[in-house]
Amino acid sequence: MKIGLVCPYDIFKNGGVQESVLALRAEYEYKGHEAYIITPRPKGIVADLEHQGILLVGQSRDIKSPFHTTAQIAVTFDNAAIDELLEKFKFDVIHYHEPWVPIISRQILIKSNAVNVGTFHAKLPDTVMSRTIEKGITPYTRSILKYIDVFTAVSSAASEYISTLTDDKINIVPNGIDIKKFSGGKTKRNNKGILFIGRLEKRKGVKYLLDAFKVLQESDNEFNLTIAGDGPDRTKLEAYVHAQDISNVSFLGFIDEKTKIDLLHNTRIYCSPALYGESFGIVLLEAMAAGAVTVAGSNPGYSSVMVDKGTLSLVNVKDTQSFARKLKLLINDEDMRSLWLKWAEKYVQQFNYENIASQYLNIYKQGIKNK
Repeated sequence: MKIGLVCPYDIFKNGGVQESVLALRAEYEYKGHEAYIITPRPKGIVADLEHQGILLVGQSRDIKSPFHTTAQIAVTFDNAAIDELLEKFKFDVIHYHEPWVPIISRQILIKSNAVNVGTFHAKLPDTVMSRTIEKGITPYTRSILKYIDVFTAVSSAASEYISTLTDDKINIVPNGIDIKKFSGGKTKRNNKGILFIGRLEKRKGVKYLLDAFKVLQESDNEFNLTIAGDGPDRTKLEAYVHAQDISNVSFLGFIDEKTKIDLLHNTRIYCSPALYGESFGIVLLEAMAAGAVTVAGSNPGYSSVMVDKGTLSLVNVKDTQSFARKLKLLINDEDMRSLWLKWAEKYVQQFNYENIASQYLNIYKQGIKNK
């Protein structure tokens, strides 16, 4: 098959959608298909990257979201260039990631004769602001639905919004990870170590982790907490640690991928206490692949990943005492840890990118058959 993968964000910046698109292209090429990434041209890049499997169209710029994040998305398009691209490559399938993000997907969808597959990744936080945003983008989203032949989402949580706008079946295909990348390397567990990696913002729930950690220290002051990542709440959280006199807490700031993997290999517990706004739980899978027991907030996205014995990891992070007990249990109880790790090692295999790519390829083939 000849496959186009549309990414509305700057493909050269780190992000979950970008990583997924790059990994899928690599798997498709490995399996003998011809795959290209179609993405906005970032500011400052003028080269033709077709030889790398990347087709740059239009122009993009940084757009700030109400959630204190910035994304570089398409703002202008050359319709003639899109016509030329579609005529030249004659794709069998075009797979649009986050098709509701303006404007690249719509500009291609309305001209495409290929099987059009749309994947929805995000779940907006359940807030007044999010509901206002959804109302604002719904007319635009509705306008593209008739062009999409097959709908997919990375989880039931990610499908919630689009399921209110269409009666079509929404296929759930989870996010993937590179298991080999996270499972390899040396492992030297810090037997009292707890790790958080992520953006330091309210919805990530780090304050509740600090509260639980303070309770945990009352029974054993050798526990230590490492917080990796940056964000708008970092200064506030550092001040909170000082004001509450919580010891053995380290803020590392932004870390690169190698450091992230090393930290996951060295920690006893990986904790992600997110309150809401999680469509999946990719970092939980990465921790599993690295052999770290996880503790996670019981939000819908994480609950869709932490099934079976994984439910042992879920906790109401606002219940400080219960949160602290969960951390202590999964740090100290070797039988429980052994049971959990045995389950996780087997469970995580289904999320390897090779398996995720195969699921999408089957969906493409069915879409071509039904076209």
